[in-house]
Amino acid sequence: MWSPPGRGRSRSALAFRAALPCLLLSALESAPAAAQSLTPDLFNPSRGGFVSPDALPMRRTAAVLQAPSDAIPQPPQPPDPNDDPRKKTDAPATTRVGQVPTYGLPAANGASGSGYDSLNRKRQQPKLYPGQPKPKKPAGPGSPVPPATPPVSTLGPPRIAPPPSETANKTPLPPAMAGTVPGQPLRRRLKVDDDAFGAVGDYAGSFLIKGGLELSTGYDTNPARLSKPVGSPVFVVAPDLLVTSDWERHALVADLRGSFSGYTNNMPATIDGLPSPSPVEINRPDFTGHVDGRYDVDRDLKLTSQLRLRLATDNPGSPNVQAGLQKYPVYATYGGTFGFDQTFNRFQVAAGATIDRTAYTDSKLTDGSTFSNDDRDFNQYGGVGRFSYELKPGLKPFVEIEGDNRVHDQAADRNGYLRDSNGGYAKVGSSFEFSRILTGEVSVGYSARNYVDPRLSQLSGFLTSGSLIWNASGLTTVKFNTDTQIAETTIPGSSGVLVHTYAAEVDHDFRRWLTAIGKFTYGTYDYQGQNRNDKTYSLEGNLIYKLNRNIWIKGTLRHDILDSNQPGSSSQGTVVMLGVRLQN
Repeated sequence: MWSPPGRGRSRSALAFRAALPCLLLSALESAPAAAQSLTPDLFNPSRGGFVSPDALPMRRTAAVLQAPSDAIPQPPQPPDPNDDPRKKTDAPATTRVGQVPTYGLPAANGASGSGYDSLNRKRQQPKLYPGQPKPKKPAGPGSPVPPATPPVSTLGPPRIAPPPSETANKTPLPPAMAGTVPGQPLRRRLKVDDDAFGAVGDYAGSFLIKGGLELSTGYDTNPARLSKPVGSPVFVVAPDLLVTSDWERHALVADLRGSFSGYTNNMPATIDGLPSPSPVEINRPDFTGHVDGRYDVDRDLKLTSQLRLRLATDNPGSPNVQAGLQKYPVYATYGGTFGFDQTFNRFQVAAGATIDRTAYTDSKLTDGSTFSNDDRDFNQYGGVGRFSYELKPGLKPFVEIEGDNRVHDQAADRNGYLRDSNGGYAKVGSSFEFSRILTGEVSVGYSARNYVDPRLSQLSGFLTSGSLIWNASGLTTVKFNTDTQIAETTIPGSSGVLVHTYAAEVDHDFRRWLTAIGKFTYGTYDYQGQNRNDKTYSLEGNLIYKLNRNIWIKGTLRHDILDSNQPGSSSQGTVVMLGVRLQN
């Protein structure tokens, strides 16, 4: 097609301008042409790929050889004209029989110490320090599922919120004390301390010794228990000592407790022109002590023994107190029990022989003379046996039988009665322990005593004995005790005294350092053969403030009532005391 002359010349000029740069580049470079590679740094280009080998994210390290398949592809090289494949000799291929192929990494290289090992090699156990506890094995198939929440304790109401002491800032403990040092031996768990303000004691060898001393003072409105009260200030000194052995086998325990009550005022020597039934000096000592020993022959046979001492006076208001005394005569009862304790599976037999002696000091009268109490001295020989069977843990019924013979130093007493006798008791009961809430022992039976003198009738009666402790709560404890005894008397025509005692006590801790104790005691004294019956009532309250483990402050208020069917023998008295207890 025809075109105008001007348009044709312009097209030729454009083609010439485009071909001119290509001709210049061809003249300057004689090597073959290649495309430019893209790199992180466009000002430092490299050939062979988009990323340089040093910048590859999955590059091999220097310790691992690269496989041919991992190498970076290189551009094809021209064939060598001197390399003629027809001139080569055929070489045999390398055998691979018995060789395990490797693919860059050895087998089970990534198992470490906890992963799966395809070679089933034995794991190397970690080294433990001496005394370091062994770690628990991880739960595997068949292991029980651990509880999601800790079990709820049945000892008390569930906790709604942790106490503030758990989240409070506490002084950090050193690792040695906290037990977090690797290899540190496990510390022996300490015994639970039920009394945070109780005496700690001291060790002397393998014996634990605890001692205390109470010093009290106050006022007693009727210390002699007279029908017409005569009061007096009073002070009491009461030491105590407890020694226990800390042995794996055998045992030895000594429990010694005493007191001395001193009164600053003297009682009248006569009342309405007659000798007073109370001594002029009414100071009274009181001591109770026993030492118990146990020798373990083997697991089922034990030899037991006890040495005991009782030092006291007749109770104020008792008809056994002579009229016209200057002071109370003191008596001492001492003796021992020697026996054995044999266990046959659930059946247990305990038996022992007993021997005791009771001796009185001479009475000192207001006129300066003395009166002998040798007719009240006697020896007692006897034996006791208990047979028990454990029905189940915490319940153990038993049968107990006792027999004895009393021989006085003088055949006839001051009134001409022959006081030698023989007797005993039999009782059945059970000891029990229910969830540590109610523990104790209760028994009932019958007691009887026959005298040589035919004028003295048989002394017999119902017997009760028991001791119960009820832990009502963590702060409140209820105690109940009952006991029955047959005591000697000097009343003409009376065989003896059948004594029943019942006591109930409630201890409550307002705080661990502030304790209130309420106690009620009821007793009956039956003088058989004389139709005399005395009843005693005692209501007591104590408040104890514990400064620390060594010093307590104690206040006491007690009211005593003696109700007798004999005219002029009833009395009442109130005692107020304040003191301090020192203990270690």
